[in-house]
Amino acid sequence: MNIGELAKRTGLTASKIRFYEKIGLLKTVKRKANGYRTYPPEAVMVLDMITTGQQAGFSLDELRTLLPGDLSQWDHNQLLGTLQQKVKELEDIEQKIAHNKAKLLAVLNEIEAKPQDMDCAQNAERVMSQFGWDILTSQGNSKKEQ
Repeated sequence: MNIGELAKRTGLTASKIRFYEKIGLLKTVKRKANGYRTYPPEAVMVLDMITTGQQAGFSLDELRTLLPGDLSQWDHNQLLGTLQQKVKELEDIEQKIAHNKAKLLAVLNEIEAKPQDMDCAQNAERVMSQFGWDILTSQGNSKKEQ
């Protein structure tokens, strides 16, 4: 199939397909006598793997080492190890996100718990001091000292 048909089947642009070929991710391309590229049906699968891999967080360099030049020559141990490592990385990211979300929710809850008789600046100082962020307090003290 030609590059236009491959682009339609995969939803990728022709320039992105050429890019993947140039950096060595798409190795199944052949050239006709007239110089035009021709792709076998498995090129669709390879491009889907690349797209799915990127969506899962793999870099192009990681995918280059992961995908074999010949799709019938997978290295089982390397594949398993790489996928397990990526799952671990994603779990670490999830933990960081959960921790950051919990902190933000705690700050949000404190801001929302503003006493009726307190203005916004006083509430900000109250919240910040509760979290050990005494920036406003120290700025206020240094202004008073001047």
